[in-house]
Formats: sequence, C-alpha cells, structure tokens
Amino acid sequence: MSTSITDRIQSFLASPPFAVVGASVDRSKYGNKVLRCYQQHGKEVYPINPLAAEVEGLKAYPSLASLPVKPKAISVITPPAITGQVVREAAAAGVRHIWMQPGAESAAAISTAESLGMSVIANGPCLLVVMGYREG
Repeated sequence: MSTSITDRIQSFLASPPFAVVGASVDRSKYGNKVLRCYQQHGKEVYPINPLAAEVEGLKAYPSLASLPVKPKAISVITPPAITGQVVREAAAAGVRHIWMQPGAESAAAISTAESLGMSVIANGPCLLVVMGYREG
C-alpha cells in the first residue's frame, strides 16, 4: 500500500461501525481491552467471540457474517494461524479496513488482506496506544 501508516490509521478510525474479532470476557486480555477502548471513546463496536453470549455488556456474535450490521473496520486479536481465516471472512463481509493488533499478524494474512483490497495496519502500533486506552 502506498498510504502511510498514519493515513491508514486515520482512515480506519473514521470508518465505523467497528468489530473486535477475538473479543474476550477476560479483562486482562487484549481482546477485552481493545473492545473497552472503543467503548471508552463512544464508538459503535461489536464483539466477535463464538464462545461468549456477551462481552462487556454487549451482545457477542460468533462471526462477522452473523453481525446485524456490516462493519467497515475490524480489529483482530487472534493467533496468527487464525488471522488468515479472519481476513477471508472479513472480505466476504465487506470489511474495508483491518487492524491486526501486535501478535495477531502473519505475513500470509497481510498479503491476503492487501490482495483483497483491504487497508491493512500491521506490524505497527497498537490501537490501545493510538486511541489512548485507560485501564478501569
């Protein structure tokens, strides 16, 4: 991609609604902190977790395809081996922006997302740092 990481981040944050793939009920996990960060900033966000009924008071959904809205941007907090599958599901759901949080990215997933025309943020900053997450 020819756009700078700063441009991709600004475009990502300007593209609600958001979904967090890998949202966790465990408040010590990044999948929970990223979801709470969106909530702290008043963003429309949907947790994706096939094993939970709800996360942080929000109804959880088993997949991107099961959401009642079409997210334009997703944060991915999954093991790298799963991230590639998430990318394909995201493309099928019409997602345009994908932010692979540190530890979720893989070269194959990044390549696949870019080949599918998505704006990718990976191997860079964490959403918690960029948005200013507050523990609480």
